[in-house]
Amino acid sequence: MASSELNAVLTQSMEIAPGLAILRVVPQGWDLPEFTPGQFAVIGLPGAAPRCAAADGENEAPKPEALIRRAYSIASSSLARRYLEFYVTLVRSGALTPRLFALQIGDPLWLSAKFAGRFTLDEVPDEAHVVLISTGTGLSPYMSMVRSLMRPDQKRHVAIIHGARHSWDLGYSDELIMLERMTERFHYLPIVSRPDEEPTPWSGPAGYVQDIWERGSLAAAMGFTPTPRDTHVLLCGNPGMIDSVEQIIQAEGFTQHSRRSPGTYHLERYW
Repeated sequence: MASSELNAVLTQSMEIAPGLAILRVVPQGWDLPEFTPGQFAVIGLPGAAPRCAAADGENEAPKPEALIRRAYSIASSSLARRYLEFYVTLVRSGALTPRLFALQIGDPLWLSAKFAGRFTLDEVPDEAHVVLISTGTGLSPYMSMVRSLMRPDQKRHVAIIHGARHSWDLGYSDELIMLERMTERFHYLPIVSRPDEEPTPWSGPAGYVQDIWERGSLAAAMGFTPTPRDTHVLLCGNPGMIDSVEQIIQAEGFTQHSRRSPGTYHLERYW
């Protein structure tokens, strides 16, 4: 594709851990449309774009002019639409992410002009408490939600449970800790699965995100035990995590939500 068709530019690339980055993208010559927190955009690069040094070799290189496109959940607020932010993991054998990780500030890329997705809070009752459970970059849509919707005086409780292998993989942790301190009814519960590999002792919970629920840590943080009568649960990330949490919460009476059959938990599998 012609470089003139690349309609956006990278304005920030922050690698927070090896193979884990926060990217900011600004449209060039057009305005970002409105979107609902939790939706995704599509970004792309041509096959001719270079790959980062950490990438594996490609079994079959794409055509230089072919546009490689992938959908990514938006992490930035829906209120200030100067840019879009994406939380991205490097897939070393992948087609697009090795090229995204090779971008320099000011490099052009392609950004969809329309955003989509139903993994939002639109079908969650305003009075319901919300538990947002994620692994890895599955945190992305939740960042957009809390950045857009959290209020210091809100009545509903909102909790984020975020699981990663290591503490340095807990993206946005500083921002979420600050938000927890500022907002009485917001709760941030990170957990790591490999605490023995930490360079300094990890003082937080160890294990998997479902352990936060089963050990009662979530109930202790919120001050009550969430039930289907008062709480909706959102699940985003590793399909194995989603399957495990589903079994636990289904046993407690939570049901999967769909437009045809409204329920009390919502899910988005990341691969």
